Amino acid sequence: MSDTKNPKNWSFVLATDLDGTFLGGTPAMRKELYDWIEARREDVGLIFVTGRDPAFIENLCNSGDAPWPDYVVGDVGTTIAGIVNGRVTPLDDLEGHIREAWGGRGDAVRAALKDAGGLSEQDTPFRHRVSYHWDPETYDPAPVEPLKADFDILISHGCYLDVLPKGVSKGPSLLRLLAQLGIDAERVLVAGDTLNDLSMFQTGLHGAVVGESEQGLLDATADLPRARHCKLPGTGGIAESIRAFKLHATPPVEVTE
Repeated sequence: MSDTKNPKNWSFVLATDLDGTFLGGTPAMRKELYDWIEARREDVGLIFVTGRDPAFIENLCNSGDAPWPDYVVGDVGTTIAGIVNGRVTPLDDLEGHIREAWGGRGDAVRAALKDAGGLSEQDTPFRHRVSYHWDPETYDPAPVEPLKADFDILISHGCYLDVLPKGVSKGPSLLRLLAQLGIDAERVLVAGDTLNDLSMFQTGLHGAVVGESEQGLLDATADLPRARHCKLPGTGGIAESIRAFKLHATPPVEVTE
């Protein structure tokens, strides 16, 4: 585990989604990438850019199932945090614009969508978003439409609907963090597999659209020149992209099984 630190010595930064991406691929692919990162913690930075909340990340890393990140862009971009004493700790100076954009309007969103067809609220207590399980078969978009004037609505994984502060998502929040840290964009690789990762690829950073990604993301990134459509799934696709973009002098070796 590494507490938040100065990234001035990093020659490469991986900014990655979790489910299906950093947690995807075969056990051998995951082991190769995780071991590669752990052996280079002074040289390689790791940022989780995920829809998951801080508690999930802490439990994941405390279990030993994944390396600790150096920073977190969580809750689909509505949390920006560092790691302090083993806790995912929000960075207040970077979250001010998120709090302002959200304006504490969670209860108003819940009231508007209380009886909306095809939506059931997720039971995780998010701070600056309201998220639902989404059933496309029974979904009624009519109650959602009025919210689009004041919020961003994001459907992903074929089963989730997020109501987010206007203009806040993974990509913009990641760029804000990178700017605060003074990290050269040319040293960064973003990685993801679903539509809630699209804003990361729209930043123009080097990108790994990992193998077995959601078709909607493949379609949306088809014309983005830096969004590599990988052959290998999850961690295998990340390693494939590090090699293809020549982002590190000694990249992870290829693992195909």
